This record gives sequence, structure tokens and C-alpha cells, in this order.
Amino acid sequence: MSLEYTSAEMMSVTAARALKNGMTCFVGIGLPSEAANLARLTHAPEVVLIYESGTLQTKPDVLPLSIGDGELCETALTTVSVPEMFRYWLQGGKVSVGFLGTAQIDRFANLNTTLIGDYREPKVRLPGGGGAPEIATNAGEVFITLKHSKRAFVKDVDFITTLGFGRDGKGRDGVPNIGKGPTRVITDLCVMKPDPETKELVVVSLHPNVTREDVIEATGWEIRFAESLETTPEPSAHELEILRELKARTERKHAGE
Repeated sequence: MSLEYTSAEMMSVTAARALKNGMTCFVGIGLPSEAANLARLTHAPEVVLIYESGTLQTKPDVLPLSIGDGELCETALTTVSVPEMFRYWLQGGKVSVGFLGTAQIDRFANLNTTLIGDYREPKVRLPGGGGAPEIATNAGEVFITLKHSKRAFVKDVDFITTLGFGRDGKGRDGVPNIGKGPTRVITDLCVMKPDPETKELVVVSLHPNVTREDVIEATGWEIRFAESLETTPEPSAHELEILRELKARTERKHAGE
């Protein structure tokens, strides 16, 4: 019997499955944090979660509101200074994967969290890069998760806050001591990976009940599909139970109950 679940739950479960036991993951707030903690509570109990505020091997009971949420420090193995976090742990090559969200992403997986519109007269000011540019540069690889829409998936981002593969797909070529960059993008419709040659994002898996047309209509460029297009496995009852319990605990905690 097929389980009932939302597209948001499908996205979180699929993103969580991308993390493996033993990985060291530098976690962004929001959807990446939800997916990373779901992984820790299900199939990857030994995943090491690191947050930008300096918390190492964090095991929050509820999802943090920000990197400064006390829940992260209280449940961490230890907390180090931010300079140590970036210089020793991240730049020292000790982070296997960075897990990021974004406001805009383009066909070469460049991320924009700076502004919408012209830089000198922007329509919208966004929060900025935070640690994402350094994470994307120094982590072994990068996973990205966000909801799929033409507003988010644009042909060319208005501003490159965080490097994917540059404007032409060659932005990482010949640069020493740099990670692989984005290796997968997980949305509420599909999973994408960069083409090995051009680095342009290609759909490799469609979520259940999602069509090619759904993805085409939600993407701001002429999206390509893999020749052997897969169907993403559905969430299990256990994964849905753990995810829903985690979100319910978080809502109660933040409501002051």
C-alpha cells in the first residue's frame, strides 16, 4: 500500500538519503538542517554534523532557528571558535560534504543569496553568503536542496554568491585545493546532477508522480534529462514517522510549550 506524503517530505527524505554514515557534514540552516538531522536519526547515526557557529558533532533534539540557536551548542560534543571552524576544519580538508540551501540556482549550480535584480539597484536584498562561499569551495563535495520553481531555478543567477561551476561551467578548472563542488541538487520534484563534461545540471531522477513536463515548467532554462532517467524511491513509513516527530517537537519547542 502506497504511503501518503507531501512533496516537501519527499524532498527532505531524498536529501537525507544522500548523506552516508561516517560523513562529516557542514550543515546550512533550513532544509539542509532538516535533511541532515533526519539522516542522523535514521540510516546514518554516525554522521558528524557541523554548524557555522563552531559546534562539532551536534545532535539537536529540535531543528535550530539559526546557527546561533542554543540547541546546537547544548547538544554538541564541543564548540570551537568560528576562525578555528573555518581555518582548521573546513579549509583543512576535514569536511566531506557541505549541505546548502539558496534563493536562486542556475544551470551551472551557482548559488545566489545576495540580491535579486541589478546589483546597484536591487529589487530585493537577500541575507548574503554567510559561510556558504567557503563551504562550497573547501568541502569535498556539495549537496543543495530547495523547492523547485522558475523563481529559484534561473538560467543565470543575478549574482554569484557561492560558486558552483561559474558562468560557463569552467569556474573550478585549474584551481588548486578546491572541492568537487555541487554533486547533486535535490528538489521537491527531482534530483539533478552536473553533466561530467559541461557541468550543466541534468535531471537524473524524477520523484513519484512527477512528470518531465512538471520539471520543465518549473525550470527557467531548457532543462535536460538523463538518458536512463530513474524514479526516486518513495519515503518509508519509518522515515516519515521520524521526520514528522522531529518537526512536531520543533514546533512545540519554538512555540514555548
